[in-house]
Amino acid sequence: MRFSNDMDDEYEKLFRRLNPPRVVIDNEACKNATVIRVRFLSFFGVDSANIHGKLLEVVQVLTDLNLIITKAYISSDGGWFMDVFNVTDQDGKKVIDEAILDYITKSLGTESCFTSSTRSFGVKQSVDHTAIELTGSDRPGLLSEVSAVLTHLKCNVLNAEVWTHNMRAAAVMQVTDEETGSAIIDPEKLSRIKELLCNVLKGSNKSRGAKTVVSHGFTHIERRLHQMMFADRDYERASNDELNEKQRPHVSVVNWHEKDYSVITIRSKDRPKLLFDTVCTLTDMEYVVFHANIDAEGPEAHQEYYVKHVDGSPVKSEAERQRIIQCLEAAIERRVSEGLKLELCTVDRIGLLSDVTRIFRENSLTVTRAEVTTRAGKAVNTFYVSDASGYPVDAKTIDSIRQATGQTILKVKGSPEELKPVSQESSTSFLFGGLFKSKSKSRSFVNSGLVKSNS
Repeated sequence: MRFSNDMDDEYEKLFRRLNPPRVVIDNEACKNATVIRVRFLSFFGVDSANIHGKLLEVVQVLTDLNLIITKAYISSDGGWFMDVFNVTDQDGKKVIDEAILDYITKSLGTESCFTSSTRSFGVKQSVDHTAIELTGSDRPGLLSEVSAVLTHLKCNVLNAEVWTHNMRAAAVMQVTDEETGSAIIDPEKLSRIKELLCNVLKGSNKSRGAKTVVSHGFTHIERRLHQMMFADRDYERASNDELNEKQRPHVSVVNWHEKDYSVITIRSKDRPKLLFDTVCTLTDMEYVVFHANIDAEGPEAHQEYYVKHVDGSPVKSEAERQRIIQCLEAAIERRVSEGLKLELCTVDRIGLLSDVTRIFRENSLTVTRAEVTTRAGKAVNTFYVSDASGYPVDAKTIDSIRQATGQTILKVKGSPEELKPVSQESSTSFLFGGLFKSKSKSRSFVNSGLVKSNS
């Protein structure tokens, strides 16, 4: 017999205090990685509703620390849950930073938030900014138009991330009021922001909707982007989609009838945050991972999950199987960006994002993904751009952008040979206002937290 929800929570808290999760961090067990073992006992035993989302909580903590997960083993038997992760830092070395190790232990151990299976992942309260969530049809110049509206309404963009996939776009933007420097609280201004941004997102496309949401909570941006694009059904491919099958992840779903599991196998090119992206989508689709094996030590990643739906059942139909395949393909593809990677760093100011994206639009470049951060008065922006006409970006376009933004704050990555600057040093060094002149210093810049890891 189950108790009421309130009683369940109280007994579970007591149970956790008596049987806290155990975290063991081992730098000796593996030659080239740090091994993290997380073990905890379930209060209500092993059932789908109780463990739904537990794996995501652990993976999110490791991913937010920019750790690379090279191997993982997940198992839940007899009420015990054991997660084992082999991780490295961004340079492929063992994790030896005591501050990071201590944070992992506290976040996943006795001071962890494993207190309820229904908790909101990655969300904590904050009043320092206003979060704006946008979804709509993608088109060239969309980010420029959105940024121009925010500048016109005297909103300063502190942080933002924009993803595009399958002709859909989603963005989470954290903004402040230009006049107060804090969250926007004027109801009329908030209503005006929603109205104008929704009009921009709709554009001339009447076949698919657009959505604008404004809130004052702190949102885990990447977590929300997955949820938003999933809700927007970006996984539904057009009938004329001719994407090369070799470029897509290989996803298979079969039922293991003896154990009542569905086995999901994924093969794809490895990249940072791949496991996080996959587990996010399985969680959003309300599937529970009971066992898993992950191997991403080479250029190709292999993921195998033994899952059930939260109702305790395996996959029931061919339609459900196909939907899982489509959604996991989309989850992996959203973060894969084609085109040139442009990195800009400069002193932050009001309207900077609007000015930069306007320059892109005037030079016929479309933004396929963007990441905007502000730290200690510095704006660190990363854009993936491609030619709006589908042609390769030529050297003249890059030169025009450099002239408009300033050679000292722009770096091109992944560019064709003809786009590299004349100086070999310029092609391999950060030139942000003379702040950094060498690769070694740019690496310390990344580790300082001002620039997020390559994703």
